[in-house]
Amino acid sequence: NIAIVYTVAPEMPAMFDGMKLAAVATVLYVIVRCLNLKSPTAPPDLTYQDTTLNHFLLKSCPILTKEYIPPLLWGKSGHLQTALYGKLGRVSSPHPFGLRKYLPMQDGATATFDLFEPLADHQSGEDVTMVICPGIGNHSEKHYIRTFVDYSQKQGYRCAVLNHLGALPNIELTSPRMFTYGCTWEFAAMVGFIKKTYPQSKLIVVGFSLGGNIVCKFLGENRTNQERVLCCVSVCQGYSALRAQETFLQWDQCRRFYNFLMADNMKKIILSHRGALFGGGSTKMVDADLSRLYTATSLMQIDDNIMRKFHGHNSLKEYYEKESCVHYIHNINVPLLLVNSGDDPLVHNSLLTIPRTLAEKKENVIFALTLHGGHLGFFEGAVLFPQPLTWMDKVIVGYANAICQWEKQKPPCQSQGAHSIETKCQDSKS
Repeated sequence: NIAIVYTVAPEMPAMFDGMKLAAVATVLYVIVRCLNLKSPTAPPDLTYQDTTLNHFLLKSCPILTKEYIPPLLWGKSGHLQTALYGKLGRVSSPHPFGLRKYLPMQDGATATFDLFEPLADHQSGEDVTMVICPGIGNHSEKHYIRTFVDYSQKQGYRCAVLNHLGALPNIELTSPRMFTYGCTWEFAAMVGFIKKTYPQSKLIVVGFSLGGNIVCKFLGENRTNQERVLCCVSVCQGYSALRAQETFLQWDQCRRFYNFLMADNMKKIILSHRGALFGGGSTKMVDADLSRLYTATSLMQIDDNIMRKFHGHNSLKEYYEKESCVHYIHNINVPLLLVNSGDDPLVHNSLLTIPRTLAEKKENVIFALTLHGGHLGFFEGAVLFPQPLTWMDKVIVGYANAICQWEKQKPPCQSQGAHSIETKCQDSKS
């Protein structure tokens, strides 16, 4: 409870005093509601099947079963977690050293990714590479990516981070196309390069937000894409753009406002490549598209007028249907960890039935839903100041370590792959 002690100066008009008191009370009420101080903390709500592998993973990655405790004064607000992530990314972010690679694509585009070598031996003694897909309009230079890469390197992982096509401000487009919600071409090119350059390396696939949609779609598109992949981790994705479209226009949890901010950022990225996308005799983009872009106030308007045309989709519905991982994710057979936050202002709770249902049906899937964390926040800290390393960073690396440990010590009857262990062992016993 908050008690407001207010002293009225006798020389002040009564009406002014009343208005001032109302304003102070309103501000304090908004702050208290935002901070959400009374909200409880709890371990993530886990959905998974009762299998030997899942029990091993949860035992070997105990952070998934322990209470996630965000910073006391503001960490229980999904808005503040999301805002801090959006503004700062991370605090005291390190500067890992990597080499930028350029991959020419068949349509004339040039994909880029940054490669970071491990800074220690992996605990399994194996060569393991994390192939990472960032969120919308993000790249390897973002603070949250740098923090995660630095931590992974120190745990013995090589890291390859995709730079979304058009996202890097100092890299020009070489074709009239940029990244979209579900295009997997650039990520596939990066994975292909890693497999060819490091033939002994096993892969850990990681996707953040939009990147989670891309990596799950990539793995589910073709069974061969899962070769040499030990597991996949997706954090804070929405699974279905078509279902998310309606919720993203609602004012509930200020999603419409976030939609506007993200659309404004997308505008800046597109306009920074105005020449490559709209000039040079491009048949995909015309002046009318540019005019609609200037007046767009939502991601859906930008997707309808610009993004869907990169791949020739006839309508926004068709674009969202074909680019969403919800139609491919059930084809993934490697261990899959799906992480979402219950107070994520960008992902409506109705979308979380998708990963929960998947985890109930497939033995290789664990769905973890935290009470707090916002969108890609998951900050930890005692009272006010967050730690550089987040709960999300620790969970991904902890889960990856557990998978590598399982691969190294699993029984011979499970040597064909962790996703079908129960059937193989039962067949072996019979």
